[in-house]
Amino acid sequence: MLDSFRRHRELRSVVAYVRDATCAVGTLVPPGRPGFIRGAVVHFGISIVCGEALARVLPESNSVSWGAAAGLALGVVNVGVIGRRFPAIKALPLIPQLADNLAFGAVFALVVDR
Repeated sequence: MLDSFRRHRELRSVVAYVRDATCAVGTLVPPGRPGFIRGAVVHFGISIVCGEALARVLPESNSVSWGAAAGLALGVVNVGVIGRRFPAIKALPLIPQLADNLAFGAVFALVVDR
């Protein structure tokens, strides 16, 4: 019972983080207010642009490792440099955001299967 409660609480925490992060991305476009739908659209656009960049530069050998490294580099730029100028994004914990970008790069490379 206690184990089930912990899993439920952890899942709620993850869902809350994803919601907050998605809403925060909405501040990147005018009028600069957080919003889930706006954030999802902006995040999708950023993912398309980053995916296109990865598709053009990832080597065929060790593409998953390179994808993870490139995703982390994208995260440092997108979150650590650009995003830090926006209070709603700056308020989010940095490590999970960088981990998300690292995973994006690795999964992208795996799916593209270069």
